[in-house]
Amino acid sequence: MRHRVKDNHLSRTASHRRALLANMANSLLLHKRIQTTLAKAKALRPYVEPLITKSKDDTTHNRRIIFSYLQNKFAVKELFSEVRTKILDRPGGYTRILKLGPRRGDGTEMALIELVDFNEYVDTMQQKGRRRRRRAGKAPITAAPKAAAPKAEAAAKKAPAKKAAPKAKPASTDEA
Repeated sequence: MRHRVKDNHLSRTASHRRALLANMANSLLLHKRIQTTLAKAKALRPYVEPLITKSKDDTTHNRRIIFSYLQNKFAVKELFSEVRTKILDRPGGYTRILKLGPRRGDGTEMALIELVDFNEYVDTMQQKGRRRRRRAGKAPITAAPKAAAPKAEAAAKKAPAKKAAPKAKPASTDEA
């Protein structure tokens, strides 16, 4: 029975699991998004979010605590310089997990875990707002007159144009 079992052990020993999560957290902080299995992404989120929260207060003590988890000075520097500036006003929820579907080889569910403030595409779509969608079968109301106009122009080109009556020459006064 799994009573009171808090985290997923990922079929690894404690030291192996700790090293795995530290390596994945380093990659996430350096690259801003990583592709992994859904189980590992769900295990990584509670590991990395408290570290990001600690980075809001830039002190030597917090830097040493985070370094004890990550063991990578470049990831710590990235966290306190670039990531910290974007998440200062955010109260939590620094990561996003997007499901990608099953892996081709063994069918394991894959996921993309990313830092929320670093996805420019999603940020621009949220600024534009939700786009309105229409059903594929219905044409917009404004499209009907536009469709009729080219047909009328084509019919007018095919029909012979009425020739204007030739102007009468003014009678000349000199007849010679």
